[in-house]
Amino acid sequence: MTFPDDLYYTDDHEWLRMNDDGTATIGITDFAQSELGDIVFVEVEPDGTELDEGDVFGTVEAVKTVSELYMPVAGTLVSFNEELDIAPESVNEEPYGKGWMVKIKLADPSDVDDLMDSEAYEASV
Repeated sequence: MTFPDDLYYTDDHEWLRMNDDGTATIGITDFAQSELGDIVFVEVEPDGTELDEGDVFGTVEAVKTVSELYMPVAGTLVSFNEELDIAPESVNEEPYGKGWMVKIKLADPSDVDDLMDSEAYEASV
């Protein structure tokens, strides 16, 4: 299992990466995808949806279960990884790369300070 140190993490096993353009990319962790098993479908709220920290922004469906996705910070959805429509297994193969789920515009960039770093997340799992 990997825990990249350039990411922020939540107790609900989502990760967040700050982007140079002021947006953030969000996905689920390596731990989460391994617990879910083979992912067959990802569905998220439409672009433009404003969400608070902890709100459900979508679901991920695996062969035997469906799990909700929670916003790590408040923000507005700006894009969905449309490649997941064709290849949802990308989340299993590269959860921190091509398996990302959404990009958001953060309501307050300082909210990431409340998230875990890789060391804290690794200790929690």
